[in-house]
Amino acid sequence: MTLPAALRDPLLEPVWKVAHERLSSGRPVGTLRVGPLDEPQRAALADLLGLDRLAAEHERVRLDRLDAVLREVAGLDTGAVVEVLLGPLGDRAAERAAAAASRSALWSWLSDHEALRAQPALRDWAESLRQAGTSSPARTRELLERALTVLAHLPADGRPLPTFASDVLHDPHSLDEGTPLSGVVLRALACLHGAPPPANAEDRRALWERMGVTGDQLSVSVLAAGLRPAGTGLVPDLCRRCCDDGHAVSLTLAQLRSTGAVAGAGVVHVVENPSVLALALTRFGPACPPLVCTSGWPNGAAVLLLRQLAAGGARLRYHGDLDGEGVRIAAYVTAKTPATPWRMSAADYRGAVPATGRPVGRVTEAPWDADLATAMRERGVAVFEEQVVELLLADLAG
Repeated sequence: MTLPAALRDPLLEPVWKVAHERLSSGRPVGTLRVGPLDEPQRAALADLLGLDRLAAEHERVRLDRLDAVLREVAGLDTGAVVEVLLGPLGDRAAERAAAAASRSALWSWLSDHEALRAQPALRDWAESLRQAGTSSPARTRELLERALTVLAHLPADGRPLPTFASDVLHDPHSLDEGTPLSGVVLRALACLHGAPPPANAEDRRALWERMGVTGDQLSVSVLAAGLRPAGTGLVPDLCRRCCDDGHAVSLTLAQLRSTGAVAGAGVVHVVENPSVLALALTRFGPACPPLVCTSGWPNGAAVLLLRQLAAGGARLRYHGDLDGEGVRIAAYVTAKTPATPWRMSAADYRGAVPATGRPVGRVTEAPWDADLATAMRERGVAVFEEQVVELLLADLAG
């Protein structure tokens, strides 16, 4: 559309820029404040509006008056004129609302993700991400989807970080030091463990190693007792020989990776603390029922053995400390393996909690019992496996 030459006067450019900016806000506009204007610009604005004076250096122009002038001169209102001169008007209010809705949808998706339902400790991680904000919900969701994919594949089975990244994400450098994805994943792992984010390269390497991302498959091992798997091979033979002598067996990640399903175990009880396994061996000797110990947070060897036992038909029952970290470990075990909680309900906690003792620490929700976290916060005292060991041994005897 062609506008009268008078409206294309460069001296009126400040007027059109202010009008375009304000009309693109998406909000009602009554007055335009134009300026600072030099003397030729003030004269040009006065001529446009038909003023009997020179326009002020900072002139306030009523939009309805400007509309009337432009309709008379060009047959268009202010919005149409500035679109011809400067391009289409925006709607920043609508854009802001759409961006807010997009961010809200992103955090709702993350909050409802199955990984957070299975491991509620990750909700603190999600909240820290929400508070940090995002300028691009689409890019952030892509980053978080990749991070959740990595978390779903942890603990790893002793592969080096580049190999693990290549296998999981098809990019050996995707989890390199300093990448946004590596930072997000490590913050999630620190949150799971109730620890501050790693502050240096040594801390980051230690956290990866704790999750089984390492080139060393020999030092990563798991303790077990009472396992008499059927079949031949190194792992079944080791388990049976140790059982016959009333000893625990320490199975390395390398050994477990050399075998498949571990068959013929029936019910396998899983405990968090080695002292419980030691007491079971003392009590039962060569007749010790099948028992696996995660020794705190399960490493790659522990998770692999539990999965192999389940693949061989075993039913896994897990018990750990009833404190904040113990609940997070239990949630991790039940998320990563088919194990079900064993004596880890709110009723179990209330029946065993002493009047005084060590505090429970940071408490997160237990996916298997909605009342457990409430009970632990109310009493505030931890119940360690060693304090209920006689109950556990009685279950094993049964």
